[in-house]
Amino acid sequence: MSKKFIYLLGILLTILIGTLLYYYFCCSCSNDKYEKDLPPVAVNGLNAFALNGNGFNYQCSSNFNFGLDGFEINQPLNDSIDFGIQALKEQLEMNPAQKLTITGFCTSQEKNNTSFPNLGFARADKVKAYLVSKGISANAIDIDGQVRDSWNTKDGIVYGPVNFELKEITVTANDSVDPGLATLKDKLNKTPLILYFNSSKSSIKLTQQEKATVSEILNYLDKVPESKMLIVGHTDNTGDKDKNVIIGQRRADFAKSFFNDKIDAQRIETSSKGQDEPIADNTTAEGKAKNRRVVITIN
Repeated sequence: MSKKFIYLLGILLTILIGTLLYYYFCCSCSNDKYEKDLPPVAVNGLNAFALNGNGFNYQCSSNFNFGLDGFEINQPLNDSIDFGIQALKEQLEMNPAQKLTITGFCTSQEKNNTSFPNLGFARADKVKAYLVSKGISANAIDIDGQVRDSWNTKDGIVYGPVNFELKEITVTANDSVDPGLATLKDKLNKTPLILYFNSSKSSIKLTQQEKATVSEILNYLDKVPESKMLIVGHTDNTGDKDKNVIIGQRRADFAKSFFNDKIDAQRIETSSKGQDEPIADNTTAEGKAKNRRVVITIN
């Protein structure tokens, strides 16, 4: 066997091995148009980045990761995630009757310092914002959050606590207004979110019920792009009436700053009623405390 033949055989084997390795590490998704990353290493079946449902399939071993107790997405993201998002964008544009639900997860031991009912919601909201930044319509995405104590956490990083599900929705030509959204708006305005203020208050801490209401408000604003959040500041009757109008406005503006990272500031309107609309007796300390408040509704 000549050296030349051995040399050519070596080249051929190199090409064949390279082709086999490429096929193993890069396989196509269900319609053979998009590539997958490495087969996922899944914990609880949810750690891989997987977009599934209604004839669409894409997954890769990378996913959105977060710091423990955190809701900001760890950077940088693997390019395979952006590749899948681009494929999803095309899928949704071709199939407007499909909708994506993003479910974020957290453990019960993680601290929730957000306005959402749990940290999972906040993580899903951040992932949604990322998908929207890549050109996917916000109206095509719903979010959810769940607490799950068994998760893949290592060295202060929570790996892949996000799940994606693509579903078919029913759309009719006469659906100009979602009845569910109209009901939600009516509920939020009949029982508005009220935040109470001490005279020296410098932070906002929400109860679980208040966090749930905030999530409903944000959900409505997300689904109805022309809607706005209305924040009205109120005071008790202590001191000068004109100065109380200023104090009420400061409270409204302070509450607005709390929502600035969750909604475009231009969609938040603030005003002050000062001491003119008390809801309790200003002759008692308890009544005064109830009157020092901001009221949040939507239009």
